[in-house]
Amino acid sequence: MGAQWKAKGKELAASARGKLFGRLVKDILVAARNGADPASNSKLRLCVEQARKVSMPKDTLDRAIKKGAGLTGEVVNYEHVIYEGFAPHQVAVMVECLTDNVKRTAPEMRVLFRKGQLGTSGSVSWDFDHLGIIEAEPANKDADAETAAIEAGAQDFEAGDADEDGKVTTTIFYSDATDLDLVSRALPAHGFTVLSAKLGYKAKNPVDPSTLSAEQLEEVEAFLSAIDGNDDVQNVYVGLAG
Repeated sequence: MGAQWKAKGKELAASARGKLFGRLVKDILVAARNGADPASNSKLRLCVEQARKVSMPKDTLDRAIKKGAGLTGEVVNYEHVIYEGFAPHQVAVMVECLTDNVKRTAPEMRVLFRKGQLGTSGSVSWDFDHLGIIEAEPANKDADAETAAIEAGAQDFEAGDADEDGKVTTTIFYSDATDLDLVSRALPAHGFTVLSAKLGYKAKNPVDPSTLSAEQLEEVEAFLSAIDGNDDVQNVYVGLAG
């Protein structure tokens, strides 16, 4: 039984890795439309850095850049679509998709939202800020998140993951959407190594999980897991604190 569970774990890890690579490839394809050189294409540079951090094979990365830039003769046509609505128990959700067929994605989203509520454009986005989201880790023990945020030009920051001793190992920095690249470049000089950087959404008035029962939280998590499992979904932003 132990060997079976171990094999199952490896399968799940491989599946998660494959899903992550798939999403990153889409991001690269879209970013490369504005040029194949990361040095002059900041959006592509951020995508490339993220791909390298998760050890995407160089051949896969190079092929995605060339394909997105139109250097292979292949036509790439991904459309950016956002679906807004509520998970169970009125938890606001924004679902960001990159799809090559909206006529396929739209009905799939309607089905997935049956256990919640699919809204119209603007129905929940008013309660989210569009900003830069940068995940970083301290490069040394003297790194101070508040000082780094101020010096790098970030709007705000919050503690992320912690180790077994409760010590914060990652910090999320928030920037103006237009300052994402600038802040990402500045953080290393102030003691933080950037793990990922992207434009995204942050809820203005998130629901406190303590107001939901354990059963209700499970329903919300199951709903979000199903949404996240869709192949066209790139990111899911949730109005739930923490």
